[in-house]
Amino acid sequence: MDRSAVLSTLRERIVGYAASRIGRDSAEDLAQDVLILLEEKYPEVNGIADLLPLSLQIARFKLAAIYRKSARHGESSQVSVDDIQIPDLSQDTADEYERRETMTRLAGAIAQLPPRCREMIRWKLQGHNFGEIQKLLNLDSINTVYSQDFRCRKQLVELLGGSLTGGSREVKRKEART
Repeated sequence: MDRSAVLSTLRERIVGYAASRIGRDSAEDLAQDVLILLEEKYPEVNGIADLLPLSLQIARFKLAAIYRKSARHGESSQVSVDDIQIPDLSQDTADEYERRETMTRLAGAIAQLPPRCREMIRWKLQGHNFGEIQKLLNLDSINTVYSQDFRCRKQLVELLGGSLTGGSREVKRKEART
């Protein structure tokens, strides 16, 4: 068998091998690249017994290069635009509604607190500790800060109706018990 007949037989084997791992079009391109490489780099190799393992090894290296390039370009991790689900932001979920309702109730209750309690809550939300609040209020004892904080929190809970969340969750809990 002459070299051109051997190469045409090899081409079909390489295409079959590569097509089982990548698409048919890409497999034909890969087979063509392998044959060109065989012609340029290995013109002295003539027998099918020598060319077959050599061509399959070259095809494996070229497949690995294709996989690396695909991974590098992120082609394997791409998602179709049709598969992306965009949430409908125009409709509020129950949790968002409840959170907004709680925040409104909390803001209203804080507005009803005495000014000193509002200041303490503001400082605590800003990250001040009790020692820093003691200095800001010019108090001699940190225990006074603890006592005032306790009273302010107690007033806040009373203004909220005995619970920070209150509302629907409390009703649901009472209904579940009965």
